[in-house]
Amino acid sequence: MMGKMGVVWFLALAAVACLMTAPAAAFTHIVGGSFGWKTPQNLTFYQDWAKPRTFGVGDKLENAVFPYRTGVHSVVEVNEQEFEKCTQNDAINMHYSGPTTIELPKTGTFFYYCGVGTHCEAGQKLKVTVVNGEGSSGASDPDPSDHNSAAAFEVSGMLFLLLWAFL
Repeated sequence: MMGKMGVVWFLALAAVACLMTAPAAAFTHIVGGSFGWKTPQNLTFYQDWAKPRTFGVGDKLENAVFPYRTGVHSVVEVNEQEFEKCTQNDAINMHYSGPTTIELPKTGTFFYYCGVGTHCEAGQKLKVTVVNGEGSSGASDPDPSDHNSAAAFEVSGMLFLLLWAFL
């Protein structure tokens, strides 16, 4: 039978092994980074934000991953024609209760905008092309708010609790 120190060493090595493996979870993109999901200063802000990123199947767009306050903004998923015209005659999905998380379920191009007032016309709109691969934040913008560190936090928290229980 292993003594307390043997259990501690085993758990420590298990935690290190977990941290060294690549995460199996999809990438979470915080829309707009630290700016969030609100009316931008220019018409191309969200497209500029999306440009260096890779959006993979299973990734999530969050507000977290559309961060916004309920009643002030929304997220409306539409087709390309409605995206260009900022109309919502045939919306695919409407989210009015923020924050909103949208999973990207398949490859293709998806269109989102804020359906409140003239926010879409002011540039609060996002076009995302999803590829069959891993998502990333892009090399030119290593925004730490885009990364999902929950797995590392869970492993370290679990290790702390186990050590505390055995010591």
